[in-house]
Order: sequence, then structure tokens, then C-alpha cells
Amino acid sequence: MTEVIHPEAEYAAFVAEGRLMLQRVVSTDEFVFFPRVAQPGSGRTDLEWIEAKGLGTVYSYTIMRNKPPAAHAVIALIDLVEGVRLMSRVVDCDPDEVRIGMAVRARAGEVDGAPAILFAPAQGADR
Repeated sequence: MTEVIHPEAEYAAFVAEGRLMLQRVVSTDEFVFFPRVAQPGSGRTDLEWIEAKGLGTVYSYTIMRNKPPAAHAVIALIDLVEGVRLMSRVVDCDPDEVRIGMAVRARAGEVDGAPAILFAPAQGADR
């Protein structure tokens, strides 16, 4: 019997490797996120994994203010250039400098000791 690997587990394995991977519908060239077994709406199952460019913009965000201030976290919705939106954290900048529309670039990191894809400001990123 062939072991079935669920898309969520595959995605988590990619993240653990420090890779931002998206599913692409082969027949339409559309990207799908969150990982699924079929494209929402159409039910197409011809999905393949593609490495994302890692470039995007901040769609929306909130700042979780903690004590000490060094523990503040910016939780954001990121619109990737591939056309999907995902939730992540914006790092490597002062939380008060984050803005809607800000260009960001993905990087590997950790959240609470678990592998994660994070986003940092992307000055001069080709998009």
C-alpha cells in the first residue's frame, strides 16, 4: 500500500527545509494556497509544487505588543507576486516601520522554536 502524504504535511516539510513552496495548477498555471488536494472552485487535481519567488507586499498587519518591547511581533497578511495571500510575520525591522503596501522578501526562520517562513523588508527587490 502506498503511503499518502497530505499537502499540509508536504508544505510543513518544505518549510522545515527553509523553502517557500506553492502549489500550481498545471492546466491553468494558477497558484493555490493553502495546500490542498484540489483547486478550490474547479476541483482540478493536477497540482504541482513550485518554489515561490519569495517576494510580496504587506496587505494588512497588526502588532502584538509584548513585554519586553523586544518581544513585539508583527503578524501580517502577505500578498505574494504569485497571486496568493498568506499569514506570516514581518521581522528584521522596527514594528512601527511596517506599512500596508510595504515590499517584503521571504526568509527562513522560527516562531516559538518551530520552522517558519518569515518576511523582511525588501528594499530594491525586483518584482
